[in-house]
Amino acid sequence: MSSNSKADSKFKSGFVAIIGRPNVGKSTLMNQVIGQKIAIMSDKPQTTRNKIHGVYTTDQAQIVFLDTPGIHKPQSKLGDYMIRAAESALSEVDAILFLIDVVEGLGGGDRYIIETLKKVTTPVILVMNKIDQIHPEALLSVITTYKDLYPFAEIVPISAMHGNNVNTLLEQIIKFLPEGPQYYPADQVTDHPEQFVCAELIREKILHLTREEIPHSIAVSIEDMRVEPNGVVHISAVIYVERDSQKGIIIGKKGALLKEVGQKARADIEALLGSKTFLELWVKVKKDWRNQDRVLRDLGFRHE
Repeated sequence: MSSNSKADSKFKSGFVAIIGRPNVGKSTLMNQVIGQKIAIMSDKPQTTRNKIHGVYTTDQAQIVFLDTPGIHKPQSKLGDYMIRAAESALSEVDAILFLIDVVEGLGGGDRYIIETLKKVTTPVILVMNKIDQIHPEALLSVITTYKDLYPFAEIVPISAMHGNNVNTLLEQIIKFLPEGPQYYPADQVTDHPEQFVCAELIREKILHLTREEIPHSIAVSIEDMRVEPNGVVHISAVIYVERDSQKGIIIGKKGALLKEVGQKARADIEALLGSKTFLELWVKVKKDWRNQDRVLRDLGFRHE
């Protein structure tokens, strides 16, 4: 659909990257803006692996968000991929949201990101997240610290979890967008296929239910997704792990953990699809998959 279909000829549209250290709330912000879950959330860092495209549309504008993987020191080829994906996003967008955690304050990761931002000419909005967890007076010193390091185009304090000031942030973003077409239909919230989002929802449940080395050792692949004649969506998914011991953990005693993953994921998937769903999960071992280029490509990790 083009902007010609709009009564207002000054319809604005563009692409915005959400960047920041791991676990500062990038996916939470994306989901808050879009109004439904398209990016998975976890209290574990480095949850997001791909650039998630979320679409926010009003009568006056359309913002296409890229929720990038958190910038961190890579420990594997998968980690290298995640860093390249985050940094490449900066050259593809009309504005950048640099999201920080005001509770944790300035860290080495933030300084690294700021040095990266100095290499681009894209307008950068400093988004100060988790303001519901800090005294208002304490915000002033945080603002001063960051203003001394970089000439931000705007500074907006928010709570991504509760939605505080998010509408103000959206108004600020639109100021930096050029006039342009409506890239996606108004009711479309992501450009990822349903299979991708379903796989991410399954992975989210495993992140919530497991500990230690498991979270970053798993990948989920949707092997089959089809609608049965009775309207039920049948999904068959494989959970890949790196070691046999991890397979046992994912399955759990008498299959209990895998069953819980399936039940929780199915509830979210049914909400996403609006249809009753039959979810079949399998666990397979792909030894050291995070360091194998071919396996990473097969699982959809492609650096463009």
